[in-house]
Amino acid sequence: MTDQDYGRGVTIRRATLDDLDSMRRVCLLTGDNGTDATGRWADDGLLPDVYLEPYLRYPQGLAWVVDEGDGAVGYVVAVPDTVDFVAWWGQSWTDEFVRRHGDVAARADEEWLFAGGTRPELMLSHADDAAFPAHLHVDLLPQAQGRGLGRELLRTLAEELGRLGVPGVHLRVGEENLAAVAFYRRLGFDSPAPFVMTIPSPRLAEA
Repeated sequence: MTDQDYGRGVTIRRATLDDLDSMRRVCLLTGDNGTDATGRWADDGLLPDVYLEPYLRYPQGLAWVVDEGDGAVGYVVAVPDTVDFVAWWGQSWTDEFVRRHGDVAARADEEWLFAGGTRPELMLSHADDAAFPAHLHVDLLPQAQGRGLGRELLRTLAEELGRLGVPGVHLRVGEENLAAVAFYRRLGFDSPAPFVMTIPSPRLAEA
């Protein structure tokens, strides 16, 4: 897909590792149920080391950014096959996570992040992996919200999933993140289980 120009210097384009620093910033600034997570945990690197960077490092990873000319102000990252991603994580990312953060959480409220970093198999229990093998994370800074850019990021991803023959995609969202839940429902996502939302790729491409 070529870069898409949305006027006023805004483009949606494929992400590269050159975007990592600005994408990590977006991840952190939206990481507490859509609000700024800076200082929320002992290490500000924990969140992007679970929910962002491995998706860019994974050879089959899919990622696009919203760029206003000075780096990412939003992004979507995804993998087309969660089962394969889990296997790659165990072989290629767990040791890197432990090297950066250790293998034991310093605080009780960080245990879920350490589980995410060292037990990738936890991703396998969230949805029907045959019908919805892909999964995604999408984040936008406040200045990029309310402009249709989140929808365009997800449409862009869905079109690529369709080209790859991936039938559907899932995500996890905290039930307390009411704005995100409402956004996904408007796009046509279903919620077959607590914290889990799913959608067929063709439906998302037309959202």
